[in-house]
Amino acid sequence: MNQLHVVTGAGPVGWTVAEQLAERGHRVRVLTRSGSGPDHPSIEKRRVDIETDDLRGHFENATAIYHCTHVAYEDKVWRAKLPTMERRVLDAAAGTVVVFPESLYSYGYIDGPIREDSPRVATHRKLGVRTELLAARDAHATPTVSVAASDFYGPRVLSAHMGDRVVPKVLSHSTVRVIADADLPHSFTYVPDFAVAMIEAAATPSPWNTFLHAPTAPAVTQRQMIEAFARAAHAPTPKVGTIPAWMMKSLGVVSDPIKELGDTLYQFEHPYVLDSSASEKMLGLRPTPLSDGAAATVAWWKDKELAQAS
Repeated sequence: MNQLHVVTGAGPVGWTVAEQLAERGHRVRVLTRSGSGPDHPSIEKRRVDIETDDLRGHFENATAIYHCTHVAYEDKVWRAKLPTMERRVLDAAAGTVVVFPESLYSYGYIDGPIREDSPRVATHRKLGVRTELLAARDAHATPTVSVAASDFYGPRVLSAHMGDRVVPKVLSHSTVRVIADADLPHSFTYVPDFAVAMIEAAATPSPWNTFLHAPTAPAVTQRQMIEAFARAAHAPTPKVGTIPAWMMKSLGVVSDPIKELGDTLYQFEHPYVLDSSASEKMLGLRPTPLSDGAAATVAWWKDKELAQAS
């Protein structure tokens, strides 16, 4: 035990990976520009710029590297920064396995459940960037494993469809507005399940150089997610409205942020179901039930609001 694991980034995924590794008794080194990260005696926080600093010394003697750093949610920024950033990490890793949190974008639209053997050949804008990144990982000599999640939720998840757009409104008994259709099945991945899958994938070489799915509970509708948060908060179910797909498309002509969301609008116009059963079997994991995940999420938001009020 007591291995050194390196985590780049301290967003909800990187933070949770670092916490879980420390709780398992490992030494953890978190690299961020700001020096942020969880406070734990086994976690060392370093100020490092992944885009410019020499990473080799920071990765030295690491058992695994978890590359959780990301950039602004814009097609141009992804194309300009992500390929170079990932190549710098893979070059500096020098043979140490690198685990990547991944999205489902490279699949594009699939009519039916998304499985690990579904084709990953999307080319449109940000979707195509993910496809190209996967190809570059496959071509590099450093071993990698990509663990994909659907839209995620959980403690520390802010900018997400089931993050700050929803949970605070449930707590304040306000109307919640969701994208396109509130009643289509949609998979949501609980961030702690995402993190444990990344850690397990790094622990043994058998899943290296593969594409896995994080354990994800059965798909529910956006409305059902909101109802689960309301039950966990012992609050009345809020009124749920929708932002129609046609409106999103129209606004995307003049609004860059809306255009960026429009790249994945198909995920909310059709059933969007992630099948993680094969990866669960390989990793020996099961997803957290929605009721438990919703309770932990609501508890985190309540603590956050109390901290801000004090």
